[in-house]
Amino acid sequence: MLAPFVCSKQLDAAYVPRALQPEVTPSPFVHTVVPLRQIVTRLLGLELLFVVLWNSGFIGAEYGLPFAGPWSLLFWRYVILSVLLGLWLGLRGRLDWPGSRAVGHSTLVGVLAHGVWLSCVLISLDMGVPAGIVALVTALQPLLTGTLSGAVVGERTDAWQWAGLVLGFCGVVIAVGARLSLDVTIPVSGFLLPFGSVVAITAASLLQRRREQRGTGARLADDTALFYQSAATALALLLPAWWLEGFAAEWTVPFIATMAWLVLVVSLGAYWTMWRLLVRHDATRVASLFYLSPPVTMLMAWAAFGDRLILSDVVGLVVAGVGLVLVYRLGRRRPRIDA
Repeated sequence: MLAPFVCSKQLDAAYVPRALQPEVTPSPFVHTVVPLRQIVTRLLGLELLFVVLWNSGFIGAEYGLPFAGPWSLLFWRYVILSVLLGLWLGLRGRLDWPGSRAVGHSTLVGVLAHGVWLSCVLISLDMGVPAGIVALVTALQPLLTGTLSGAVVGERTDAWQWAGLVLGFCGVVIAVGARLSLDVTIPVSGFLLPFGSVVAITAASLLQRRREQRGTGARLADDTALFYQSAATALALLLPAWWLEGFAAEWTVPFIATMAWLVLVVSLGAYWTMWRLLVRHDATRVASLFYLSPPVTMLMAWAAFGDRLILSDVVGLVVAGVGLVLVYRLGRRRPRIDA
């Protein structure tokens, strides 16, 4: 089938048999463009589910913070999640010890992907940083993942992907830089904390991807792995939640509803989809979905809280969006033409 943008002059050119065509070594910038239909199919599948569920967590956290401090909100969230998963596994006769190596891996990934990631996000939100800006900073994850994926998991990041990752970074700089100059009442540390989330979720994603790629050790079922991840996260949050906040929370109907959403939809649904995507795709491609976090979160925050968008937010989103297209749509090398 001919590509949709082949011009008429190309169609009129003389046909040259494949055997007479010289061997062509492709430039690192030459790629096949994934058809638009495939892009839509992907974004309407597990990828879209992940983007929507994941970013609803920012809104759920902002709803819950008036009723509990960030440490207590996270502690109770993961205590409840651990209890529910423990009951589920116990009723199915699968609450057993899979070995110290598997549990150790799940513990490390859980503390990074749940504890550190969410602690930095919630404290930043609690300091007054808009949810959309927090999402925009955490969208730097693809850049860091692309930088480290070659050394950690041996997955090459090509030239087009690098161009897209750098554009995404520029989009974040545009939006965050403007907000730093305008929101003088918010401490600079509030804008810096989400960078800790970026480091934590990148490390967790690469560790998980390397384990999936190498097949080292027995692979835990998704619910079992999440149980050990959530239990480890609850234990890690125990001391700061008690020492700094005394586990304080107002167990009102809105808070209980928010907690139910965070536990069932975000912790179970969003994290499950992320681990499933890491089984299917390379780490850089999965990480590039984080570039969709800012527009989705900003729209959700506008609808839920009336958060105001400024021009630099929109410009940053457009630049980051172009970067996503380069990473996700042009991330396949064209095969070499053989004689």
